[in-house]
Amino acid sequence: MHPVISLDELARLLAAPAPPAVLDVRWTLGGPVGRDEYAAGHLPGAAFLDLDSDLAGAAGSAGRHPLPDPAPLQRALRAAGVRSDRPVVAYDAADGSVAARAWWLLRWAGHRDVAVLDGGYRAWTASGLPVSTRPAASEPGTITVRPGAMPVLDTGQAAALARDGVLLDARAAARYRGEVEPVDPRAGHVPGARSAPFAALTDADGRWLPPQRVRELAVDWDTVGHPVGAYCGSGVTACVLILGLEYAGVSDPDHPVALYAGSWSQWCTDPSRPAATGPEPG
Repeated sequence: MHPVISLDELARLLAAPAPPAVLDVRWTLGGPVGRDEYAAGHLPGAAFLDLDSDLAGAAGSAGRHPLPDPAPLQRALRAAGVRSDRPVVAYDAADGSVAARAWWLLRWAGHRDVAVLDGGYRAWTASGLPVSTRPAASEPGTITVRPGAMPVLDTGQAAALARDGVLLDARAAARYRGEVEPVDPRAGHVPGARSAPFAALTDADGRWLPPQRVRELAVDWDTVGHPVGAYCGSGVTACVLILGLEYAGVSDPDHPVALYAGSWSQWCTDPSRPAATGPEPG
């Protein structure tokens, strides 16, 4: 499955005899609550997964959204009806950020047939496609989580990649420059990291840009021909960059961009780690 799926293609697959598992992963920092949004309306047959409790471990020294342990992740995915032998489609409200995290986690867990819905729930409803308020009634899934299928960076590896390769910072440019920091205790960026705001990969409606335009951005970010990693505030929106570079054919599915999972929320908590500010990598 292509990593980005269109509304029409998903509607066609949902009408087929063996439809994909669909995951509603709507989440917004500070609300509204994704589970409440799911109860008010969701794609038919979709199961809800929560970023904080299902798609991440407990916040702490490893960051605000560290990778979950394999056992609870497997339980959550099986409860949502995820099978090893059927595709999975994830969607969020619009911008694809949390859906990309679900995509990345499933790929990390060993499931290769995963996609995000282009434009998310907002695009689905704007197109007049059906929604439901009934909870998912899917059979328990069969997936076995085998972590490690996607590369992960620790703090030392992230620092080395920023120095010797390309480390992309997916946060908004003002956070990268250190002008604002609304969430974490210290502002700035990993020294040597390049600003690559994840929002640049989608339009104002949350629809993905054409692959050619994403390839142009990849050239601007100097990713071609270099080892590449990505980070953000807590390891969520960086997954948009990882997905986007694969979607555009810049990275190979067998050699994906690495994720610094702890991201800035881990890096900035240790005062011995330097923080660069301003528009340049530093």
